[in-house]
Amino acid sequence: METQTQTTTMEAKEMKQKRMSGSEAVMQSLLHEGVDLLFGYPGGAIMPVYDALYHYQDKLNHILVRHEQGAVHAAQGYARVTGKVGVCFVTSGPGATNAVTGIADAMVDSTPLVVISGQVGSALLGTDAFQETDVVGITQPITKWNYQVKRAEEIPEAIAKAFYIARSGRPGPVLIDITKDAQFAQFDFEYKPVDRVRSYKPKSLINKEKVAEAVQLINLAKKPLALIGQGVVLGSAENELMDFLKKTGIPAAWTLLGLSAMPSDFEQNVGMLGMHGHYGPNVKTNEADLIIAIGMRFDDRVTGNVQKYATNAKVVHLEIDPAEINKIIYADVPVLGDVKDSLPKLTEMVSKNSHEAWLGEFKACDKIENQKIIEPELHPTKEGLTMGEVVRRVTEQYDDDAIVVTDVGQHQMFASRYFKFKQSRSLVTSGGLGTMGFGLPAALGAKLGQPERPVCLFVGDGGFQMTIQELGTIFQTQADVKIILLNNNFLGMVRQWQELFFDRRYASTELVNPDFQTIAKGYGVAGEKVDSRDNLDAAVKRMADHKGAYLLEVVVEKEGNVFPMVPTGASVSEVRLE
Repeated sequence: METQTQTTTMEAKEMKQKRMSGSEAVMQSLLHEGVDLLFGYPGGAIMPVYDALYHYQDKLNHILVRHEQGAVHAAQGYARVTGKVGVCFVTSGPGATNAVTGIADAMVDSTPLVVISGQVGSALLGTDAFQETDVVGITQPITKWNYQVKRAEEIPEAIAKAFYIARSGRPGPVLIDITKDAQFAQFDFEYKPVDRVRSYKPKSLINKEKVAEAVQLINLAKKPLALIGQGVVLGSAENELMDFLKKTGIPAAWTLLGLSAMPSDFEQNVGMLGMHGHYGPNVKTNEADLIIAIGMRFDDRVTGNVQKYATNAKVVHLEIDPAEINKIIYADVPVLGDVKDSLPKLTEMVSKNSHEAWLGEFKACDKIENQKIIEPELHPTKEGLTMGEVVRRVTEQYDDDAIVVTDVGQHQMFASRYFKFKQSRSLVTSGGLGTMGFGLPAALGAKLGQPERPVCLFVGDGGFQMTIQELGTIFQTQADVKIILLNNNFLGMVRQWQELFFDRRYASTELVNPDFQTIAKGYGVAGEKVDSRDNLDAAVKRMADHKGAYLLEVVVEKEGNVFPMVPTGASVSEVRLE
C-alpha cells in the first residue's frame, strides 16, 4: 500500500512531467519564468505556438503589433521601465528579419529580451523553403546567445537558458528559433530553471586590491568627476550610487542612457555628457585629475576624439562586462563586477570629502550655458516655437515625474536636455544604434509595463512615420500614451549637420508631410495641432487631462539647432555653443 509521501511525490512528478506539444511547452515555460505580457505577430511557421496561446489568453496577455520591428521595440520599452525580460513572437523569413533592427538595438543598449521565432520544418532546413531564412546566422552577431530548436524535448531547457542569459550579467537579447515540427511534437514536459551555464560567467568576483587602489585614487583626487551610465539603472544600484556620491562629494555627470539614475535636481548632478551634453561636464573632463566611470562604456558620443580625452586624468572603471575594459579608454584601475556590489565596497572605504570649489567651476559653466543657450531656447524672442520650450512645458505639467520616451533625432537631444527626472527608469530611448521609429512602439511597451505612470513620447515627423502603423496597436489596446510630435518638416538632425558642415546643402532632408491629425483621428486617437506660443500651455494641459492616447502636434521652427555640440573628431573640450 502506498504511503502518503509516495502518493504526493508521484502527483508532483505527474504535474511536472505532463505530456504536451512543443507549442504548449512554450506557454508553460514562459509562465514558469513569470511572463504575463508579450508582443508579436503571427505567421505560418509560428502558427502552432499561437494556437497554443489561444488556450492561455487568461494568463498570457499578447499584444498584436502592426509590424515585427514594433514588437521588439515595444518589448524593449516594457523591459526598460520594469527591469523584466521583454518577450516577442515572430514568424520565419520576413517576420524574423523584420525583428533584426530591434534585436540589434537591444544588444547595443543592453536590453533583456527573449525573441521566439518560428521556423520551417526541420526536414526543409537548407532547401530555400517558403519563408525560410537562416535567422540564427543572421542574428548571431547581435544576440547574447541564439539557438535553433529541432526537437520538442529541447524547448524547456532552451527557454530557461534564454531567460537566464538575457537577464544576467550585462543584459541583452536572446533568440530561440523553433522548427514547426518541434512545435507540433508531443513529449513529457519538465521545466528546470537555469541558474548557471558552463563557460558563461555573467559576474566577476570583485578584486579587493583593485577596490583599494581605486579608493586611494579617489581620496587623493582634487578634481574627480564621476560618469554615470546605464549600468547603475540595470543593476538597480541607484541608492548605492547616491551613498557613494554624497560621501565623496564628487560631481557626477550622466550619459544619455544613464539619465534618471539620480534626480535631476541632485546638487552634485552636473548634467549630461557627450556630443549634445552640457557645457560643464564636457569642458571640465580634460581638467579632471580622476575619472570614475560607473556602469558606462565610453561610447564615442561621450568621448569625442579619444586621443584628446581626459588628458590629465587617471581612470577608474567600474564595469560588469570585461570586454568593455580598455576597449576605448585605458583604465588605470578596472573594478570588474556589478556596480551594485562594487559601489558599496568603495563607499565603505573612501574618506568623507567635499569638492565645493570644483563643483563651483561647473556652476560657472552653467551660467555661460544658461546665458548663451538655455535661456534663448526656453524664452525665445523670435516667433517660432522651439523644441526646448515645448519639452520644458511638458515636464512642468507632469511635475518632472513622467516616463519619457523618445525617438531619434534633434527632439531626442532636446528631451534629454530639458526634461527633468525624479525617479529612475524614467527615460526610454535608442542610444547606441540610434533607431528612428523606435519611439512609438517603445512608448506603448513602456505604458503597458508601468500603467500607473504617465508616459510621454517625444517624436519627430521623420521617425514618427517609420512606425506610424503602431497607432493601430495603441488604438486596439487603448494604451494611454501621450505623443508630442515636434514637427519641423525636416529630418532635423541631418539638416543641422548639413547646415554646419555641408554649407547648407539640404539634400533629401525636407519632408512634405501628411495631415497627422487626420491620420490619428482614423486610429481613434484624439489630438490637436499647435503653431502658436499663446496656445501651447493650454494645449499641454488638455493633453495631460485627456483620458486616453493623445497626439499633440507642435509646429516648431524649421531650422532650429540643438547646442552645445561636439563636432565629430573634436575633443570634448572643443564643444561648440553656437
